[in-house]
Amino acid sequence: MRSLVAAALAITLLACTQGSSVTAPRNSAIRPSFDRHHAESGERPVPPADGRELFRHWTFGDEQFWTDTLHLNEVVETAVSPATALGVGLKVDAERLPPGFLSSADLTRPATTVELLRRDAVVGVEARVTRDGHIARLGITCALCHSTVDNSVTRGIGRRVDGLPNSELNVGAIVALSPALPASAKAVFNSWGPGKYDAEFNRDGINAPVVIPPALGLRGVARETYTAEGPISYWNAYVAVTQMHGRGDFSDPALGIAIDQTPDLVTPVLPALRRYQLGLRTPAPTASSFDPAAAERGEALFSGKANCARCHIPTQHFTDVNVSSNGQPTLHAPAEVCTDPVRAGRLKNHAYRTTPLRALLRHPPYFHDGSAATLADVVKHYDQCMSLGLDATQQADLVEFLKTR
Repeated sequence: MRSLVAAALAITLLACTQGSSVTAPRNSAIRPSFDRHHAESGERPVPPADGRELFRHWTFGDEQFWTDTLHLNEVVETAVSPATALGVGLKVDAERLPPGFLSSADLTRPATTVELLRRDAVVGVEARVTRDGHIARLGITCALCHSTVDNSVTRGIGRRVDGLPNSELNVGAIVALSPALPASAKAVFNSWGPGKYDAEFNRDGINAPVVIPPALGLRGVARETYTAEGPISYWNAYVAVTQMHGRGDFSDPALGIAIDQTPDLVTPVLPALRRYQLGLRTPAPTASSFDPAAAERGEALFSGKANCARCHIPTQHFTDVNVSSNGQPTLHAPAEVCTDPVRAGRLKNHAYRTTPLRALLRHPPYFHDGSAATLADVVKHYDQCMSLGLDATQQADLVEFLKTR
């Protein structure tokens, strides 16, 4: 079956690249990995000053985990073809490739994946490839989960789009490829599915993955995570140190975490990384993606009968987390919003933040657990939870308004 899928994909790519408008830009030459100097000389790697480069390419030294502990470099080199990689949701940056590369490449061979990595074309994965075609070091970056491509060549291949979640990325299945993991751990990771990740499993052992959130549209929002643990740099540090397994410092007594590593490759880059993420703009909806008249009626319902604006305050970036009470952000108990309590109970606030409404059409499913497949499901959920009494037409109008966010 896999060979048939790979063959079909190769045919699709051949057809698409022959007629594609995507061409390799002048900067499509191979860009050295930021970890290469460190790996070869033993000296501390120097991070880029540019936030975009950090977001896309800085590994925080996490090769120590993905290469030395999980040995994923060996797995990728010997068993992961481009067809397999695309099948678990990895994305390919077409602008890193020379014209005609995809149409002539054998997408069933792991060696082609190695070449894509050598050319820095696999979004969110950094690798140092030796002259004889071996992956000496492999690590991941923020872009693995929080970037995608526009599919301008074919599905999974195109121009990078930073900030939107990779809803097709099956992180669990990728990690489960490691030969260093026991069968019990692999079963947990394989249960997550595309677009979900559990950032606490390695801390508390509870298997309850959540939807990978967007990393754009965050300017002006006080707390960025589902449960409002802290501002954006808190979350960046938590993920870089405890999930990506980069070399850095992270401490939170409430969670029982105190990690101090030398050299600290995380803390010094947090300000530049934050500036880039806050500068990522929410993509505007296309004119054909919603009904303007229905959206206008839905906006009136949003602030009127449905009273969504009580929590999704339009003047506060469509959230009430910025509104503090006794110095604490406004949060909501799981029962108040009729949602699963497990996620909130695992973290220190035991409540949920009102999620800002940003690029909603671009990142289904919805709610932290992905329990709402569509915006219509979201509206239906709150109509029942809050006893709003919206009829079918009103629910549809409200959906059209949400599409404009």
